[in-house]
Amino acid sequence: MAMKRLGLWLLLGLVALLTGAVAVGLLLHRQPPVQPLVAIADSALLSLPDDAAKAQKEIQRLRRSLTALTPKKPYIVIDTHASLAYLRTADSVWFKATCSTGNGGELVDSTTGRKWIFNTPHGCFKINSKITHPWWRKPDWAYIEEAEAIPKNESERYDSEMMGDYAMGFGNGYFIHGTIYERLLGMNVTHGCVRLGSSDLKWLFDRVQIGTPVYIF
Repeated sequence: MAMKRLGLWLLLGLVALLTGAVAVGLLLHRQPPVQPLVAIADSALLSLPDDAAKAQKEIQRLRRSLTALTPKKPYIVIDTHASLAYLRTADSVWFKATCSTGNGGELVDSTTGRKWIFNTPHGCFKINSKITHPWWRKPDWAYIEEAEAIPKNESERYDSEMMGDYAMGFGNGYFIHGTIYERLLGMNVTHGCVRLGSSDLKWLFDRVQIGTPVYIF
């Protein structure tokens, strides 16, 4: 009887041992392999320096592009939103003054349907002319705006006072010039030109050359 009980216990122990081995085997089979995880982690870590290097190269490229685009000589900046004019270099401001720019208004000739929008153009320009004691040739819209008859005699269009003592053209009939309405400086009241006070205009005129870049935004 004792031998039978011993044999039974041995049999049960063997079954338990085999069951445990199978369970461990199944558990190990279900777990992901360790080596691939290490490989994936290494791959992710190794890619970071490459990405950082590419980013650094791109930053350097953009800096070179910015340097190439930055004017080497003084340039004019017109901020139409803040009504400010600057003469500056890449790293310093030489001049800052209150100005006036386009009012954004629209005028339509009821007779012909012609339309004008009085904005100061935004973009990159260059000073292409410098004039002392400029005369303003009044365009048709100046008469239509005041409900006046457009003169047939060309000589009647010219006004020697409206533009002040100096004018600097930057293309398409637009100028940086003086004004007889200095009390309105700082307001968007012009028909597209940039107005400066008389002392500021003279300071800028004396230092700006033909070809000076003008950036307007």
